[in-house]
Amino acid sequence: MIERLQKVMAQAGIASRRSCEEMILQGLVKVNGKIRDKLPIMVDLRHDKIEVAGRRIKYQPKEYYLLNKPKKVVCTNYDPAGRTRAIDLLVGVKSRVYPVGRLDADSQGLLILTNDGELTNRLTHPRYGVIKTYVAQIINRINGADIERMKKGIYLDQGWAKCERVKVLQRSPRQSLLEISLREGQNRQIRRMLARLGFSIRQLTRVRIGKLTLRGLGPGRFRPLTEAEVRSLQKLNESPSKT
Repeated sequence: MIERLQKVMAQAGIASRRSCEEMILQGLVKVNGKIRDKLPIMVDLRHDKIEVAGRRIKYQPKEYYLLNKPKKVVCTNYDPAGRTRAIDLLVGVKSRVYPVGRLDADSQGLLILTNDGELTNRLTHPRYGVIKTYVAQIINRINGADIERMKKGIYLDQGWAKCERVKVLQRSPRQSLLEISLREGQNRQIRRMLARLGFSIRQLTRVRIGKLTLRGLGPGRFRPLTEAEVRSLQKLNESPSKT
């Protein structure tokens, strides 16, 4: 993973990015044994050795994974009940990563796991309004009035909640299949909104965050994100949502 030198230094706890820039310009930083004092400087976290004022800095390269979380798997790194955790499915990953946001144990689908705290905050904080898309299979037939209520807003215990988009994929007298997009993300929001309308969810799957989808990834399988995919996630939240 290629990063700017001052960013790597700041993430390692040396100082703020601005202060790290000053240290570089003062000739206090070496990369692979050579003083580097001209910005910008890009470093490879997998290979480059960085020293600040004669001391090698320790940093943990940022890692990003996409998991297709099955049902009955919990999105917490500590579970006293001993249930299967999302991180338990990342066989062979030794770094301490954690889920970005949560899917409740009864839901399934796309889950990002990382050790990048800055990206995690921006993907989950409501003020940035990153859209997440789900497919919900519900019992009974939903009508247009109920869909409009979901888009306009339904009052829940934590306040008003609404859906950015609701699209009917399939509908019959006994069930409906909906594609639902959210910018918010209250706890179990889709389940609670549909419950207020009198519907029970048979299955809820998160299928998209930004450009990321579950294509080619079976339940319980995971893969690292590509650098292009990480950049696409970072661009999703460069500025707060105005909607």
